[in-house]
Parts: sequence; structure tokens; C-alpha cells
Amino acid sequence: MKLQLRNLVTTTATAVLALSAALITLPAASMAETALKIESWRNDDIDIWNETIIPAFTKKHPDIEVVFAPTPPADYNASLNAKLSGGTAGDLITCRPFDASLDLFNKGHLASLNGLAGMENFSDVAKSAWQTDDGATTFCLPMASVIHGFIYNKEIFEELNLSIPKTIPEFMKVVETIKSESRYTPLVIGTADQWEAATMGFQNVGPNFWKGEEGRSALIDGSQKLTDPQYVAVWQHLAEWSDFMGKGYKAQKYPDSQNLFTLGRGAIYPAGSWDITTFNTQADFEFGAFPPPLPEGQSECYISDHTDIALGVNSASPNAEAAMTFLSWMASAEFAELYANSLPGFFSLSKHKVTLTDPVAQEFVSWRESCNSTIRNSYQILSRGTPNLENDLWNVSAQVLNGTLTPEQAAQQAEDGLAKWYGPHK
Repeated sequence: MKLQLRNLVTTTATAVLALSAALITLPAASMAETALKIESWRNDDIDIWNETIIPAFTKKHPDIEVVFAPTPPADYNASLNAKLSGGTAGDLITCRPFDASLDLFNKGHLASLNGLAGMENFSDVAKSAWQTDDGATTFCLPMASVIHGFIYNKEIFEELNLSIPKTIPEFMKVVETIKSESRYTPLVIGTADQWEAATMGFQNVGPNFWKGEEGRSALIDGSQKLTDPQYVAVWQHLAEWSDFMGKGYKAQKYPDSQNLFTLGRGAIYPAGSWDITTFNTQADFEFGAFPPPLPEGQSECYISDHTDIALGVNSASPNAEAAMTFLSWMASAEFAELYANSLPGFFSLSKHKVTLTDPVAQEFVSWRESCNSTIRNSYQILSRGTPNLENDLWNVSAQVLNGTLTPEQAAQQAEDGLAKWYGPHK
């Protein structure tokens, strides 16, 4: 009996020592007093969060554990709404721009961030995608935007002795030279999927015509119409592209355009900065970027620096204080640089100066220093009704490139659709 008792004591002591040793060697995050869960659709970014972003935060806040728990993009909205309704959603909610997140706030699922330390590091334009219509309340912290412009094959430009075009007449002369003096497709863009015609066409070059935020705000308040000369002029410029888009562009889908450019068969790619990573991976030539060329005689430039992703606090979170601490850290220069360099082509929306290691990403973001930033003019308020202005712009812009609508007809069709439901345009 004494032997059994001695063995029991020895075994218990050994277990206690082993447990103590294990606790001593646990990482700081496992000893955290608070655990935060992030809901997101960016499942492609899980390694970046786990290996770079979260460790940088926990180094400063070892008492707060953070878990990045993404859902596949197509399932995110439905999954998040179900979790919020059932009370099982995470503490931090990744926010899509404008109406989807505004709806969550109006339903009481997102907390106000008006008093958040660090929110002063973001401009009104940066915050506009995650604010109430009157701008009184901000409910998500802006994370990143994407910028529009043109990506070009440097080797083709050198071969043909071409210079970067700064004006639209120079741009048209460049594509004419490429078409007449080479085997390359001048402009790599198709119309089969329609959205590229609006996103990389209309919304890319348009801000220089409607003067960015000035025109976007005027469309919302109704003082400008899509039939006004500055909007018709955008479609008139797009109509000029058609002769330079290559054979079969009407059947060309977005992946086809990416492939054509990465294979070195096209010279200029009307772009969103998110394509940088794709081309870094697939292209075996050096490429660069230039901003949308200016209309002749214009000196002030505008770029589409479109708000894309943000993070908010679940108003039902029991860890709201820790969640706010995390968001305040995300408003820092440290996070801005980490995120922008981990995902080239997704740019910090903060006012911090960020040094990017990717040269093409740095080229895109440098335009902020010389040009005025705006966002796509169909995203805020103007696409809430039926017909949806964003989808209308896809359709009419593709038809202009296809030659089935004149610029004037495209403008009238888009304006008529908006006037059917939106009071200031009736």
C-alpha cells in the first residue's frame, strides 16, 4: 500500500512539473487574457495574417490573442449574416465598401468608430465607403484601396522607341504606332465579361473628365447628369479604343486578357493595381505603369483610388475594448507598411507615407502625390435601385467599345435608368 501511495505521489509530482514546464514554454498569445476573432472573405491572405500581421500586433499587445478566420468569398455575406443573427460572429468584421456594410451598421451589427484613436489618419474620401450617408458616423476602419491606370510592357515600348503618354492625343499616337509598326495588340482588354469595360475603361479614364470628387458628388446631388458633355466625352474616348483592342476582343474574357498580356502579346493593359501580383508571378518581362493620360489642354489630374476593404467591430462583441485596441494599431504606420508590402496592389488608405518594395506598386501609389484621388462614381448611393447604375455602366461601356451604342446613346441609357428610381435625377 505504501509503495502504491509513493508511486501515486511520484506520478502526480511528475505530472505537475510537466504541466508547469509546458505553461512556461507556451507562446505569449496562448497566455492572452483576451481572444479576438476576425471574420473575413480574404481566405487567400491567411498566411499573411498568421505569419506577418498578427505576430507584429501581439509583440506589442501580448495580452490579446488574434485569430484570422476567413470564409470563402462567395459564401462570406450569407455566412456572416447568419452568424450575426445567431450571435456567433467574431469580434472583428471585414467590411465590403458602401451599401453592404452600411446595411450591417443600420441593423445594429457594427459599432460606431467615431471616437477611435487613429481615425484621424484617414481622409474623408478614404472613410466615405464606410460612413452613413450624412458622413456623421464611421463604422469601419479603412484598410486598403486599389488604383486604376495602365500597365505596359517595357520591352515592347523599348523595341518601338515609345515614350509614356501624358495626354490623350499622345496616348492615341502610341497605340496607332503599336498597331502599324508591330505584331502586338496595342490595348489588351475585352468586352465579353462587360465589367472590365466600365472598371478598367470608364472608371479608369473618367475622373479626368468629370474632375474626380467634384463630379461624383454632383451626380449624387443631381446637379450633373450622365448626359452632360464631360460624361459623353469619356465614352467618346473609349470609342476610340475599339480599333486597337485586337482581333476577337468581343469574345475576350478577363482571364484571356491577363493571359495575352503575360504571354507578351500585348503592349498596354488597362488595369487595376490588383493585377500586379498576377503579372509578377506569370510574366517573364519587365512591366511598368502610367496614370490615365489627360485630356488635351488639362493640367490637373485625377485617379480612381477606389476604397476596397475595411475592418469594423461587432457591436455584440464581449471584447469590444480589445477590438478597438486592434483597430487603433491598424491605423498605425506599421500596419500600413506591413499590409501594403504583403499584398502589392492593395494600398493603405491612411495618410502615412508608406515605402513599398514592389516597384510597380510604388509607381501606382506615387500618383497620389501629384493627382487628386476619387472613387468609382457608381458605388455610393447610385446603385441602390433598379436598374443598378453600376451594372448599367458595365453594359453601355461594353456596347460603346463594341460599336453597338454611340457615346450619346450610352449616356442617355445610363441616365434614363438612374432617373427611373433616383429622385435627384428625375
